[in-house]
Amino acid sequence: MTDTTGTLDEALQRLHASGPERGGWLSNHAPMAVEALVRHGHAPVVHRWLDRYRAKLEDMPAPHSPVTPANWREALGDPARIADWARFFEREVTERPWREVLATWWPRLLPGIAGGATHPVIRTGHAVRTLLTSEETAPRRAELAHALGYWAARHQPLPPLRDLGPALTAAAALDAVPPVPEQEGGIRARLAQLTAVPRWGGAPDPEAALALLTELVTAATHRYATHGHGEPVMLVHAATAPNAVLRTLPALPRALWASSVAAAWSASAAVTAAYTPSEPVPYRAVPLIAEEVFERAAAHGDDHTIKFTDTALDVGDPQALAAAARSIALNPPAF
Repeated sequence: MTDTTGTLDEALQRLHASGPERGGWLSNHAPMAVEALVRHGHAPVVHRWLDRYRAKLEDMPAPHSPVTPANWREALGDPARIADWARFFEREVTERPWREVLATWWPRLLPGIAGGATHPVIRTGHAVRTLLTSEETAPRRAELAHALGYWAARHQPLPPLRDLGPALTAAAALDAVPPVPEQEGGIRARLAQLTAVPRWGGAPDPEAALALLTELVTAATHRYATHGHGEPVMLVHAATAPNAVLRTLPALPRALWASSVAAAWSASAAVTAAYTPSEPVPYRAVPLIAEEVFERAAAHGDDHTIKFTDTALDVGDPQALAAAARSIALNPPAF
């Protein structure tokens, strides 16, 4: 991505005065959505989109007390420390190379990948993709800091899960994930009901990790075409969360790749268990063009739809594009 307009940095600077949440726990999706819009050639609509999204933004909460290298463990998973964590990581990425910061904190944060309904890791994936593929600027480093700070504040490990036995493919593993008993309430209440998941991915060597994550993202994206109606907003995260890990992998030491596959699987399986419908609907194959599908998503304006379509374009095959079209049809337009 080469953003010669400066739009992405302008948008990120606008957003960094805002907190990562609103209403107590709903996520601010704007940094992720604007990154996807700019990447796919829609920079001219970003500021107008942000103007409309402004009503969903809240100021960054007041700081509590500084997070430091000595006390970070006691602040981990404390949402009251969101501003403290953002300031901590802003200092970190100013004083050290961002890849070094990421490599230090990735294994610390990874066990809490489901925290914040997986939004923190998704935001991290968008930030890392930008830093890997475009010029490194202060607003782009700051975006990584805010993403990691959000993740640290909402860090929440899943409960211990019983192994249901191996699944040969990611698609088969997702199909074998048992739904949680009470399909009601928010994601935190649903994830607390998780008891068991199939085993998939194993402990791959680094050479296999990229292929396994690609398989998982593809399977979860395809599955939305037939299962997205179970909860059209939340089920996008079964694909976008592991894709965030896939996007981050090239920036990480290879020694962290195997654990990244396992965490991505746990996140995708958890979201699937929380919202999977009782029955699939048929998938209808129709000719679609990737650029036109994203154009429709951008015009639709819904942040989840934009992000899911961005992931579907990464997969790029006909069923992925059909899944993106399904998300456009299922989710209400934003404005």
